[in-house]
Amino acid sequence: MTTKKVAIIHTFLYSVEDFKTLFKKYLPEVEMVNIVDDSLLAESLANKKRTEGVTQRMALYAFAAQSLGVDAILNQCSSVSGAVDLIQPMLKIPYVKVDEPMAEEAVKLGTKIAVIATAISTVEPSSQLVETVARRLGKTVSVSRCFCEGAYEALLKEGNQQKHNDIVIGTIKKAAQSHDVIVLAQGSMYKLLPLLSDVTVPVLSSLETGVAQLRKVLNLPPL
Repeated sequence: MTTKKVAIIHTFLYSVEDFKTLFKKYLPEVEMVNIVDDSLLAESLANKKRTEGVTQRMALYAFAAQSLGVDAILNQCSSVSGAVDLIQPMLKIPYVKVDEPMAEEAVKLGTKIAVIATAISTVEPSSQLVETVARRLGKTVSVSRCFCEGAYEALLKEGNQQKHNDIVIGTIKKAAQSHDVIVLAQGSMYKLLPLLSDVTVPVLSSLETGVAQLRKVLNLPPL
């Protein structure tokens, strides 16, 4: 039997190992191909949004992945997820967003949704994704944009994981007081889930459901 292959387009080098672990868990029979360009995120952060240049490079990477013979492409980064909607119609294979299943789950769980973001370039794309999914599902929701000022710099520029964690956890706990569900916009917050057991509302991360969706995308049987 021919092995299925999925390309992941990363804007964040450190996410590769997390995805390797999750592929072993949810897609053990699927080959993972990684395309990494951290300038995509750097440019988006510098401009506080996805630029035309970022979209163009993502399209090039998507066509490169398709030329490698992969069966699907996964977009890893929420900051640039809007490019997927522009690129998908030009491809012959599925190109899916890691955070769309999370957005769907959030909309099903509540109407007051807090989107927690550590990258300024992710605040709007992630919030708008939740709002778009809500409209598609016929639900009315209120989405609060919660930016964790200084967390991203603490993690990447200072190398201070504890400072990053303290800022994010504080933001999450504050948001939990007035919302039905918490959405973690960055995959880099995935490792915080074990530290949030005392939060009384659901806290959702994109990585597990984002990878698990590929079984259906690839027409694979349930595990």
